[in-house]
Amino acid sequence: MVVKKQSISSSSPWTEKRKYSKIKEIHYSFLKPQMRYALLVCVSLSVWFVILRCFLFSSFSSSANSNKKLNLAEKVKTISESSAISSCEGGMSVYLYDMPAEFNKGLLKDCSHLNTYTDMCPHVANSGLGQPLSYMVASAVATTWFATHQFIAEMIFHARMENHPCRTFDPINAKLFYVPFYGGLDASGKFHIANLTERDELAVRLADYLRSKPWWERHHGKDHFLVLGRTAWDFLRRNNEFGNSLLSLPDVQNMSVLTVERNPWDLVHNQHGIPYPSYFHPYTSHQMMTWQNRMRQSSRPHLFSFIGGPRKGVEKAAVRDELIKQCSESGRCNLLRCGKGPSKCHDPIEVLKVMSQSQFCLQAPGDSFTRRSTFDSVLAGCIPVFFSPHTVYTQYEWFFPAGGCECVLSLHR
Repeated sequence: MVVKKQSISSSSPWTEKRKYSKIKEIHYSFLKPQMRYALLVCVSLSVWFVILRCFLFSSFSSSANSNKKLNLAEKVKTISESSAISSCEGGMSVYLYDMPAEFNKGLLKDCSHLNTYTDMCPHVANSGLGQPLSYMVASAVATTWFATHQFIAEMIFHARMENHPCRTFDPINAKLFYVPFYGGLDASGKFHIANLTERDELAVRLADYLRSKPWWERHHGKDHFLVLGRTAWDFLRRNNEFGNSLLSLPDVQNMSVLTVERNPWDLVHNQHGIPYPSYFHPYTSHQMMTWQNRMRQSSRPHLFSFIGGPRKGVEKAAVRDELIKQCSESGRCNLLRCGKGPSKCHDPIEVLKVMSQSQFCLQAPGDSFTRRSTFDSVLAGCIPVFFSPHTVYTQYEWFFPAGGCECVLSLHR
């Protein structure tokens, strides 16, 4: 194996931008084995513990009978009324807009039509955590595991912020303003609507609403931020094609936007990548450490694993097809192939089983640069292997090192 250090800049004119609309170059890179424990400790603790700990909820009421169906109403109430943080550090007061329901929770009334491909009703339950996975880990507290949808971060963030100790109800003295807009859920239900005005309607009304508020004028939105559970590409419509134009609106460009995938060539510099939500939502450090210790002790008979399916397009198909081919032919690789219809790829226990038995998890770009699977692999203690710098290094600069390494590898014996 030959390893060569390489610095990565988010402003570099990557050839990927020229060749793809969402994903471009085939770029083989992965973290050195020596960084394994550093990755597990730093990323697992920093990303999953620090981020979640900032918004964690306190203990759920214990179930008298673990075989009974969990009471979702009680779980939602517990999340919205509790917080693991008792004080606000640094004096960072955040005002949470009490917006008309049409911008957030009102959208949930038609949850079966919030996504053109999936019935989102099971996924918006429990304040965005989804359905509890009582079968996930027999020895763990069942309410730490949920079938959480990968594009639901905006709901989870909103639920945690409603009871965050840094929240202030006084906008005059607030330092930051959080706009709880469920932009991803709005966009995903309108992908196939031909009328572009209708696609943009709610986003335009959002901008009008914010401009009408006196505290918007104070800094023209520079102290405002919102969270989007989908990739930036879904809000950057080009040539009257896919998505809406939320991130192209001048008022929104004044704000800071937290999204699961940013545009690496963002010239406004207002987009910031945040991790995809995974299935594990611990509310104590003990639960976090218990899971980490279990993963450290996990037997990993497979050197590599790949969870995914083929993609259309010359460049996308090239890397995916080659990975599927090599993995299926190698005794050192575990392949969980995804396709249309019911698949084990959508079963959290199957996904984490494959990852927890592997040393390296291949993270080839799919429909876009990033993958929720990256964070699932970190959760399972499996070192992610990247094929583009835009899968992590130009995305999550708050959480991952700015540079990576370029490597030559083979799955064959």
